[in-house]
Parts: sequence; structure tokens; C-alpha cells
Amino acid sequence: MTETKSVLLSGCEGFMGQIVARLIDESDDFAVLCGFDKKGVSEKPFEPFRVVTPSTAIHDLLTVGNPDIIIDFSAPTATMELLELAKKFKIPMVIATTGFSKEQEEEIKAAAKLIPIFKSANMEANITLIKKVLQIITPYLSDYDVEVFETHHNRKKDAPSGTALLLANAIKDALAHTDDKEVIYGRTGKRAENEIGIASLRGGNVTGEHSVFFFGNSDTIEIKHTAHSREGFAVGALKAARYLLNQTSPGLYSMDDMLQL
Repeated sequence: MTETKSVLLSGCEGFMGQIVARLIDESDDFAVLCGFDKKGVSEKPFEPFRVVTPSTAIHDLLTVGNPDIIIDFSAPTATMELLELAKKFKIPMVIATTGFSKEQEEEIKAAAKLIPIFKSANMEANITLIKKVLQIITPYLSDYDVEVFETHHNRKKDAPSGTALLLANAIKDALAHTDDKEVIYGRTGKRAENEIGIASLRGGNVTGEHSVFFFGNSDTIEIKHTAHSREGFAVGALKAARYLLNQTSPGLYSMDDMLQL
């Protein structure tokens, strides 16, 4: 019989948090112990759970017991609050939030020396496969102009998206031995030769589209991923949680680790 693991679900009232909560409710191996969200409690069609808001002392969560793992689909400020809780009580943490500052990224890296943390800019595993493809083909296209274009719904707070940055930096790293490329966002003038450009569109209810263009003098190569449903991100987060619970050592784990790429 599968042992049920308890989850502290951060961002539980958000669009992604509600999908994760539903999938947990349908699963055999997870149960939401409590939620963390600034909005508080709302009606749900599945098993209700206690929701703690930032106005409540975060350690009050412990009155319902220690969670086995934290799954975080929230905002950077909420993530950093929970990171302190995770460190103090040695709780593994899946971070699916994006838009962190450089200082916050360093705090997460430091925390990973104390607890297992799974962090990915995109919880859809196929994005990691596309990143791998880019790492393979980019050195052969080093004389091409590279542009990354991403589209998301009108509620997305960070731009460029974490996925766009992930793909652009993968290309930059693949060229590190031959070229000094600079990832730029919001170009206002002529394109420079050493640039990897990122452009963003926001509108409607677009789940997420990412295209990488290699522009040559005689042809153009495009690699594109289109997410048709946000459920894929929630499924990926639960897979990441299962993977992380099997890790016995602190560390900063990623999709590359889980997929063994």
C-alpha cells in the first residue's frame, strides 16, 4: 500500500494551485495538509483544507502537523517566507514559482545546502527536452542570429518568462566556448551580433508558447513548444515532489536530474 505524503500547498487559491489541489485529491499518494495563500479560503469541489494567509504567523501551520513536502506555485515573496520554514523544519520543497531576483536565487541556492529543493522555471518535462535539443544543435548554428519569443496569458506577472530565460541561457551556455553572447530583453535599437534576444507577448488566456528562432542568411530554423493546458505543469510538479521525496541528501535538483539528462 502506498504511503500518503502530506503537502503544504503554497499559492493554493491561484489558478495553478487549484489544479494541483485537485490532482492531489485524485491521487493515492498525496494529501494536502494545509494551504498558504494571501486570499484565504474559498469554496472547492474537493476535500477542503485549512488555508493560512501571510497575515497569520507562518509557524501556526505547525498546529496541523509537519508537512512531508512543500509545493510552491505562488510569488517570490511568499516563496522566500516558506523557504525559512522549510529550512527550520527540514522540509523538502518543490519551487515552481518564477520571477526571482538574483539575491533571492542566491538564498535558494544557500538553502539547498540544508534541504532538498527541486526548482524549475517550467514544470513541463518536454521543455527540458527542448533545452537539451538546443544544447546539441546550437554549436552547429553559431553564426545564426538567435531570438526567443514567448506568449502568455494577461495575468502573468513576470516578463520575460522563466522558461524564455531558461532556453536563452541554455543557448548562451552552449556557445560559451566559442562566443560571448549576451541575453537581452526589450530591444529598442539595431540588433547587435552578440545578442540572444527575448521578446514577450501577453494577452487573453494563452497557457504558454515558446519559440526559438535561428535566423541564417539562407534559412530559418524554429523550435517551438505550445502548452495546451496548465494541467501539464501540475502533473510535472507532483512528479517532482515524488522524485524529491526519494532524495536523501540536500541539494538543488532540477528537471535534468529527474529525467537523468
